[in-house]
Amino acid sequence: MTVLGRIATGNGHDSKALRQRAIRDLIAARPIGSQGQLVAALGEQGFAVTQATVSRDITELGLIKARGAGGQVYVAPESVASPTSIYPSDERLERILADIPVSIGRSGLILVLTGTPGTASVIAQAIDESSLQDQEGTLAGDNTLLVLFADEHRLERWLERFTIIQARSGGPRVP
Repeated sequence: MTVLGRIATGNGHDSKALRQRAIRDLIAARPIGSQGQLVAALGEQGFAVTQATVSRDITELGLIKARGAGGQVYVAPESVASPTSIYPSDERLERILADIPVSIGRSGLILVLTGTPGTASVIAQAIDESSLQDQEGTLAGDNTLLVLFADEHRLERWLERFTIIQARSGGPRVP
């Protein structure tokens, strides 16, 4: 029976499992950088899905965005994992946050991170090299770093992940 036949005759759980398998195969086979691209690619394979469904699948599969040749693309977490950590690139950021107190403020879709004098570029580079990929970009001054976001959802997801990394570092926190 073809994949399409199984989708048409299977229960919701079967089609979800097939769809999520197709997502993993697609991101492994070619660069996919947006949910819209993923919806279109799934459509080419006979899956009629909405962006909301794809968004839930991405979350359930634990997919992350990583830098690719043409920009950020979805990857499976195991493709960047090491034996000691799911996010090995967070180790440098954790080490930096263990030594530098960082406060976080907000203005619209911009987070303002403030460290000690001369530390903003080091923090920005560690963020850019980490698993934190929801930001559009970072801009560093002397002790202040701006983290820019395209939408509220990405900002909130990034802030939650950063807070976890900061707590894991055991370093100083500024309220």
